[in-house]
Amino acid sequence: MSVRQVFGLALGAALLLSAAPAASAAPRPYDRVTVDPIGRLRADGTVTLSGTYRCHRARGPVFVSSSLSQGDPRVAHGIGGTLAVCDGARHRWTNSETRPDTYRRGRAHVRATLMELRGPGIPLPHFHAKRDRNIRLVAR
Repeated sequence: MSVRQVFGLALGAALLLSAAPAASAAPRPYDRVTVDPIGRLRADGTVTLSGTYRCHRARGPVFVSSSLSQGDPRVAHGIGGTLAVCDGARHRWTNSETRPDTYRRGRAHVRATLMELRGPGIPLPHFHAKRDRNIRLVAR
């Protein structure tokens, strides 16, 4: 399976399952993800979101995924993804996606998730941390 396919599976799983409660996958207090208060929007529709993350010990690949909604909170789109390094240190993440005519400058909502793929066979998501934040999209 290619890295792109694994990432696509990870992002899809994160978006589908991020709203579902996961009692057995409670975030550990030392794993965390943040979202910067400003997102960037280019004229071609490219959205760039960023923040920081920190995680410890992972058995499988870990990703920082992000989704963005503006207007209707029931409609969110995945905005890129970053492969995370779980070494206990704080790292920056930046995710970008081009979505022409989808977003405009102004208020928006971001959900960032620090998610690990684990397990034999089909990898299943294990959530390390999640952060919801209202941001402002500004012209880049």
